[in-house]
Amino acid sequence: MSQANQQRPALAALWMTGAIVAFTLMAIAGRAVSFELDTFEIMTYRSAVGVVVVAILATVFGKWGEVKRDKLPMHMGRNIFHFAGQNLWFYAITVIPLAQVFALEFTSPLWVMLLAALFLGERLTRLKLFVAVVGFIGILLVVRPWVAPPSAGMIIAAAAALCFASTAIFTKRLTQSQTITCIMFYLTIMQLVFGLVCSLADGDMALPTGGNVAWIVLIGFAGLVAHFCLTSALSVAPASVVMPLDFVRLPVIALIGVMLYAEPLDAMVLLGAALIFGANYLNITGAARLERRNSAIR
Repeated sequence: MSQANQQRPALAALWMTGAIVAFTLMAIAGRAVSFELDTFEIMTYRSAVGVVVVAILATVFGKWGEVKRDKLPMHMGRNIFHFAGQNLWFYAITVIPLAQVFALEFTSPLWVMLLAALFLGERLTRLKLFVAVVGFIGILLVVRPWVAPPSAGMIIAAAAALCFASTAIFTKRLTQSQTITCIMFYLTIMQLVFGLVCSLADGDMALPTGGNVAWIVLIGFAGLVAHFCLTSALSVAPASVVMPLDFVRLPVIALIGVMLYAEPLDAMVLLGAALIFGANYLNITGAARLERRNSAIR
């Protein structure tokens, strides 16, 4: 194996460190501004920051020619789901412990697996059904409906994960013909419009004040950086390597919750999240083995 290939997992770990830091900062900043701004306003200002950043990068790197209009309905569908999911996520982090939000967010790949079978015609194998059952057990351990009915915050966090999964399905279709620049351009522009419409619907849109401006800018940058780092990690190492690194987000955010917000360190949430992660990892490694087998046959 060449030295370059040996360094790829290390480079993926470096990218994932950036993603973990960015996701964590976005959660902290989201809580900080939630006392003055609602989720629609947060999304509006976050998207405004994103528009500026994407426009600057597209100009500097000469990428404006990649922005196409032939898939606008698909971009619209993707961004409706992403806008809904992000709003639900920002609300969830203010009403339930951060570890619960992140644990339920990890169910998104399981929803992608099921939705891909429904809408993309992907085969639902026995392994995938087993993975779905294990993941569902993990969800039950996080939510524990036998102790008390799921709270509104838990339901909202689970709905956010489902919206993110729907976003992934649209993204999978879009990446067949659209570049990252094109996808990010419509992401920021459309969600800025969605945010403005929802924020102004009641005729009262709050403006960020004082230190909240810095938090808003941080949310905007952290969101873009997190997804860029995650995409970069997947480009230099397989998902089977990146997934365990991504799971580090959970204990990190759990400790942040303990230190900054005096949230309890719930062992059942960590156990449930570990099962959810295990199900996702089993699905990824199973798919990788199937791909290698098919390649060998060809």
